[in-house]
Amino acid sequence: MKKQILYYSLVSLISGILLTGCSITKKNIVPQTHVIYLNLTANAVPNKYVDMDYGIRLQIRDLRSDSRILQKHDSYVVSTPQVSVQPDVQDFVSESMRRYMRVMGFNLDADIATDYLMSVSVNEYKINYLSGMGWAATVQMQVSVTDKDHQPVYPTVTVSGRATQQGNGQNFTLASNVLNLAYERALEDIDWDRIAFFLKRQSSPSQEKNKQVTGEGNTALESTIIRWFVDSTPKGADVYTRVISSTPEVKNTNQTYVGTTPYETTEAFDIKGLTFNNSGNIQIEIVCEKAGYVVQKKRFNLRQAIDQKEIATKFNLIKEEE
Repeated sequence: MKKQILYYSLVSLISGILLTGCSITKKNIVPQTHVIYLNLTANAVPNKYVDMDYGIRLQIRDLRSDSRILQKHDSYVVSTPQVSVQPDVQDFVSESMRRYMRVMGFNLDADIATDYLMSVSVNEYKINYLSGMGWAATVQMQVSVTDKDHQPVYPTVTVSGRATQQGNGQNFTLASNVLNLAYERALEDIDWDRIAFFLKRQSSPSQEKNKQVTGEGNTALESTIIRWFVDSTPKGADVYTRVISSTPEVKNTNQTYVGTTPYETTEAFDIKGLTFNNSGNIQIEIVCEKAGYVVQKKRFNLRQAIDQKEIATKFNLIKEEE
């Protein structure tokens, strides 16, 4: 009986030791929790883009396939430390980029009817710790800009920022600094000059080669005044014009009566879809008619007319044979 009691006592003691050991082991592998704080460290150039003719709206989307801030940490053998981020990545990028753009002078959310739209997709926002390299951060975003008619003016481009720094793998303050530096470099990788270009009406059509005429007077082409002068011998002939296009952006038109010779006026081109680049594929046809005379037509290349700021011609009318 005494032996049995001794045996069960030993079993209980050993079991207790084993359970205690397991409990200690489990506590040792519980991942540590850390926080990475996101801050805007980039210094924008103040008032660089003031006096833009159009405002811009900002749309931020978080499209990361892996939303973890810390994805690798090879100094932890058993488990990766648990890391949270403050504030949330999408909220931070939206707020900080707005602040950055306002400092530069962009007019955000000015008029929903005319504002351009800047879409930003966050594809990567991460930091890793690798032995021998230290902390390594990557921020990658896709940026595009469309006009109020949803036509792309700044095609989708990928911008990125990277930063590395040697340091202790337990130093998450350093990790925050490295990640914020990567974001700063991603902001600097955006071609802000090119974006601002589309928000400012240029003085010459050649400076906005692909900007289409929409009829709202927001292009340099619509501000370019062309002098028209059409004369004939004898005078008093009817003058008609029409657009002949070999580019799909601009439609052909029917003849439009504009007056009688001598016809003189100054006006801008209001041809929907017209750009400086496609103007070389468009012609203006002028038709001159007078009773008893042969109808005559002349065509003028639109690019040349824009460059010369003039369409001038004279028709020497020929009598019809009786």
